[in-house]
Amino acid sequence: MARTSNLSRPIIEALYTEALVLADDVRAVFAAGTREPQVGEDAFMRLALSTEGLKTTTRMMHVLAWLLNQRALFAGEISESQVRLHGALPPDRGADQAQLALLEPETRELIAETERLHRRIARLDEAWRQHFEMTSPARAFQERIGRELGRLRDIG
Repeated sequence: MARTSNLSRPIIEALYTEALVLADDVRAVFAAGTREPQVGEDAFMRLALSTEGLKTTTRMMHVLAWLLNQRALFAGEISESQVRLHGALPPDRGADQAQLALLEPETRELIAETERLHRRIARLDEAWRQHFEMTSPARAFQERIGRELGRLRDIG
């Protein structure tokens, strides 16, 4: 994938559409946790569905909020400094593997899909906050060595 020098409206709109579809799938799957338990239903599975559902819906709301901030920035409704100060994507709380094991494979895959989307948005957020200044690991290492050598020269 080619690296971009900045976010663009089409990128944000495509991600926003993807996130809305995924959020609707999440709502449909985890809405089952709001009903009364059925006779014989596994309480541990229901608890796993509830806790993982809360984490998953929260993850999706964070992603959507970040995307909405970017859309508002493109529309001129908020400033770049406002987004930089208050629009960071919160860190993700990943799924609990023990809880996931109790859920159906389709539900586990849906949760994994939301985690992947969050990671993609987190990478975009980080790159955007750094103004898409990408440095190679080798260049960063050389710079660190240079700083250390300069520090040693100042000491001695």
